[in-house]
Amino acid sequence: MLKTNQIFNYFLKLFLVISFLLMVIGCQEKNEDEVQIEIIEEQEDDPVAENFKLPNIDLSHWKVTLPIGNPTEVSPPEILDYATNETLKPFMYNDSVNGALVFYTYPGASTANSSYSRTELREQMVPGSNSTNWTFAQGGQMKGTLSMDEISKDSNGDYHRAIIMQIHGRLTNEQRDLIGEDDNNAPPMLKIYWVNGKVRVKTKELKDLNASDTEILFTDAWTDDDGHTYSEYVGFDKFTLEVKVSDGSMEVILNDNESLIYDDIHIQKWGVFENYFKAGNYLSTLDDGAFARVKYYDLTVVH
Repeated sequence: MLKTNQIFNYFLKLFLVISFLLMVIGCQEKNEDEVQIEIIEEQEDDPVAENFKLPNIDLSHWKVTLPIGNPTEVSPPEILDYATNETLKPFMYNDSVNGALVFYTYPGASTANSSYSRTELREQMVPGSNSTNWTFAQGGQMKGTLSMDEISKDSNGDYHRAIIMQIHGRLTNEQRDLIGEDDNNAPPMLKIYWVNGKVRVKTKELKDLNASDTEILFTDAWTDDDGHTYSEYVGFDKFTLEVKVSDGSMEVILNDNESLIYDDIHIQKWGVFENYFKAGNYLSTLDDGAFARVKYYDLTVVH
């Protein structure tokens, strides 16, 4: 028979072995938990592990003009593949961290009726065609959330300015032929600028209110108004612009707060033209080294 002290030593050793095994298992579980925590923390710190954010913009009814070529235009359906299109990638690309579509431009190729360059969207009610547009009587609404990401300065240290939204006029083929023009270009009724961190709006006024319906079709029948600068400073922060048009009326709203309404005789006379919306980055300078990046987070048009 085992002596009492031998039995005690046996159980003591057994207890120590079991305690050691439990301690080892507990350490392993702790280490696994710590490793999992470290992995989660690394994923949270690593932007690659986050879900990519995409802008809320349907490009199926827009074409884009680029500051290269003669200039270069890309229409639907090719524009839908902008993320992999080698022509578009330098000028129009995703900021997938902030969920924005970036429009980058610099002084380069310009359109026939302008000296300045742009990376700018042009509304196409029928994808791939410029021929179908809208009148103020038919109405429309454009709303976008955007920001000026980066823009160069002039020799005086002031930021260059860029047009970020437009309503552009267009002659019908019949109007074009009536006044003997060689294209369908008409003046822009609305230009919205980013100017030194503020939003500035300019529109057109008829020089002679007694001009005939034919005379008002000529571009030189119209002139710029004095313009209006909103009081709010947007700087490089995100802001919202909404443009509403109806028969004889145009309203421009900044951040659902400041509203500017045009409903005078000039807007009423403008009803003779067709129109289309534009949005993007139209840089208003020819300075060497100038550039701008405008980000659009969402953009919608309703008719």
